[in-house]
Amino acid sequence: MATKIRLRRMGAKKRPFYRVVVADARSPRDGRFIEEIGYYDPTTNPATIKIDEEKAIKWLSDGAKPSATAKSILQKQGITAKFASRK
Repeated sequence: MATKIRLRRMGAKKRPFYRVVVADARSPRDGRFIEEIGYYDPTTNPATIKIDEEKAIKWLSDGAKPSATAKSILQKQGITAKFASRK
């Protein structure tokens, strides 16, 4: 099963926030997911990002591919650098 780390849109109209989830690549954007690993709120200044590092590194080592936005968020948090140094 191909897994992806991606954002799941939540919140009201014009007030989005996102949960960072691990999901099957075939499931829809806001559909079923395997595990929630954090959240991202772009409406605050600065944007609020909270991701469980251990879970993210575990899923990356298991082969989950992050989407473009999720990859950017993981890089800002320094998680991809820690994952790369573990190899």
